[in-house]
Amino acid sequence: MNLLGTVVVRPVLPDRISGLQEISRNLWWSWNPKAMSLFSSLNPELWEEVGHNPVEVLARLDQHHMEKAAGDPDWLRLYDEVMSEFHGYMDAKNTRFTQAWPHHSDHVVAYFSAEFGLHESLPIYSGGLGILSGDHLKTASDLGIPMVGVGLLYNHGYFIQQINGEGWQEASYRRLNFANVPAEKALDPDGQEVVVEVEMPDRTVHARVWLIRVGRVRLYVLDTDVEQNALEDRSLSAKLYGGDSSMRIAQEKILGLGGVRALRRLGVQPQVWHMNEGHSAFLTLELMREMVEGGLNWREAVEALAPSICFTTHTPVPAGHDSFGPELMEPHFWNLRGTLGMSRQDFMSLGQPPDQPDSPFSLTVLALKLARYQNGVSKLHGEVSRGLWKHVWPGLPQVEVPIRSITNGVHTGTWVAPEMADLFDRHVGQAWRNHPDDSSLWKACDLPDSELWATHQCLKEQMIQRARRSMHNRLRRLGESASRHREVDGLLSPDTLTLGFARRFATYKRAVLLFSDMERLKRILLNPGREVCIVFSGKAHPADRPGQEFIKKIHDFSRMPELQGHILLLEDYDMDLARHLVHGVDVWLNNPRRPLEASGTSGEKAAMNGVLNFSVLDGWWAEGFDGTNGWAIGEEREFASQDEQDQVDVNSLYATLEDEIVPMYYERDEEGIPHAWVRRMKNSIQTLTPMYCTHRMLLDYTRDLYVPACERGQALAEQDFAAARELARWRADMEVAWRKVRLEAEIPQVLEVDRGQEMEFEVRAHLGALKPEQVRIEVFAGRLRNGEVEEPQLVELALTGSENGAHHFRGSLKPQQTGNFGFGVRATPVHPALPDISETGLVHWAR
Repeated sequence: MNLLGTVVVRPVLPDRISGLQEISRNLWWSWNPKAMSLFSSLNPELWEEVGHNPVEVLARLDQHHMEKAAGDPDWLRLYDEVMSEFHGYMDAKNTRFTQAWPHHSDHVVAYFSAEFGLHESLPIYSGGLGILSGDHLKTASDLGIPMVGVGLLYNHGYFIQQINGEGWQEASYRRLNFANVPAEKALDPDGQEVVVEVEMPDRTVHARVWLIRVGRVRLYVLDTDVEQNALEDRSLSAKLYGGDSSMRIAQEKILGLGGVRALRRLGVQPQVWHMNEGHSAFLTLELMREMVEGGLNWREAVEALAPSICFTTHTPVPAGHDSFGPELMEPHFWNLRGTLGMSRQDFMSLGQPPDQPDSPFSLTVLALKLARYQNGVSKLHGEVSRGLWKHVWPGLPQVEVPIRSITNGVHTGTWVAPEMADLFDRHVGQAWRNHPDDSSLWKACDLPDSELWATHQCLKEQMIQRARRSMHNRLRRLGESASRHREVDGLLSPDTLTLGFARRFATYKRAVLLFSDMERLKRILLNPGREVCIVFSGKAHPADRPGQEFIKKIHDFSRMPELQGHILLLEDYDMDLARHLVHGVDVWLNNPRRPLEASGTSGEKAAMNGVLNFSVLDGWWAEGFDGTNGWAIGEEREFASQDEQDQVDVNSLYATLEDEIVPMYYERDEEGIPHAWVRRMKNSIQTLTPMYCTHRMLLDYTRDLYVPACERGQALAEQDFAAARELARWRADMEVAWRKVRLEAEIPQVLEVDRGQEMEFEVRAHLGALKPEQVRIEVFAGRLRNGEVEEPQLVELALTGSENGAHHFRGSLKPQQTGNFGFGVRATPVHPALPDISETGLVHWAR
């Protein structure tokens, strides 16, 4: 047979139901249960076969099913309802954003991320970072925030995990058929397809731009698999987090430089740029290039663009941040460096901590330096990040390092089970759907014990069926016997306490901590009448051998005869499996090595569904746990060694299971309802849902980052960037003059004072060419913890006179804290356009 070509033959939608095409290509359907029901009811078997992908359902559905649906009054009633809701949502003008910030309704935020987890049918994500990015866009759509997303379209997605008969993870890749995903070629204002060019050391790489509609938000993703590219370049966007440093720097140039160029070609002019993690930090260099070509020098360009840039860091360990040596940076950026008019040293210093010229070029340092708004993703992670990156601001105490915290949340429309959402509708009121962050709604509700427990048990049964399907599929692939399949049908029970542990299998997450004392664990799991089951799932990066060994160990434990049915390992963790687990297990187990969990969001998803968290006090749980809404593992303290930390944590884990969790779960009334357990479920829903939803998170970002960034950026752009040009001149002059600043301080000669007692300070300041009004002389003081001031008191000293080139300042401090109290005196420059001390990097401390 000699085929000359192929063509996709699609069924023709009857006019009456032609709107299906529009909805299938907008991921709004992925958080609208009615819309999902609309597509699944066309052919339930096909819906499951194609991984809940309505685009592929419509492509493969035969004409008979189409005509049948178009003539079914009940189905048409649902169709009309869904179409009405969709158009009402898309056409809404009076959103929460426009109500709160009407003057910013046309000011666009560009949100860059290396991955977006929107739905399992579009596998361009690997884990929590991507799913957070997806939730970010969905919530921006719900709130009406004018946002566009920018990422990469990986045609092989993240890997498919299979666990072989010996328990080892095997990674394979399935090529995405772009015709069967909700992506379309992006068009410029003239209706032309958009392909951008990105320069590499010895060639130019082309990237096609695709559009993915996420409700009211547009996500643009770049794809290098185009005919203009050489074979090796076509694979640059093939896999997520694949390849060596040469591939990573090329991918990150395409994301950063190519992403900005794509938006320009599309006619999108953002006022705010948000980098979600450092992968996209090269966008700052492209923005600098644009400004330099527009007439600014590179220093002026930095002053002009930095106030409109936001950066979110997620990784609490140095090794997780990309950096490149000069042997890669110079060939990749020599041409751009020439355009910017920068020396090699000046250019490299953008990605290096101050006074470390031999350091590699760090994307995180670049992002921290060129963004005026930086944040970690939980309160504890903010503290960790300030410690991790304080060397970027060497003159500042750690507490003043300008990395704030905005704790991650999750999108309620995606992660609250439909059955649980219906329960909330009845007892909280439907207002919760648009205002899940309103704590007063949750405080006022009283979910009946019987209804909440029945809903949970229904979701647990769905989880069990999903887990069994996963195990059956694996057994079929391995060619296992019919008896093994019968065993699977008896696994898991709605009446057995079931814990879930599902996440990326990085070693710091300590997936095998639970198995430290096998005899004690067996007593917990196998206690007659009070048995416990634990379901594990998750992927290890293909290059992470220790993480894969954890998977192998759990597989081996699950095959131990005495533990079969009590330890279960499910392969190929994705968003579909995640939903079933966070909806249906009883307890969500999380035991990372504190403080390495930046936030963690899977537990937030579980909490909204009444699944109780049992976690180390790290990330979001360190602030969310109140003693009544779940359980804590271990202590909030530093440990002398990892072995000591592991021992303390596992002992706490076992004891809490034995003494609290298991007895409470099995304490039932005559109707089988564990009322104490259900009371804790209600506390979890009521206290955690409003605080850890992305509605609260996005409103925090908007209030604290997006709106201030927009307003500062606009102010600096006025009159052809006059303020930015002046600020660059001021900074250059100040950096020279600052070298002459010297302070001589007379400090209180006492060892003890009472709280509120005045402490007098006198300072003689030698300012060189600077005038007293150009500097601020202040006392910096506060209670010490581990040698660092934790809550500083700042008192500005007043100028009392000048003589012989020295200026005298005086003032007093009344300590408001008790304990070990530290104090110092410093000088900082003053400029009305710089609201934060960190933005100059210039601080002089009295010695």
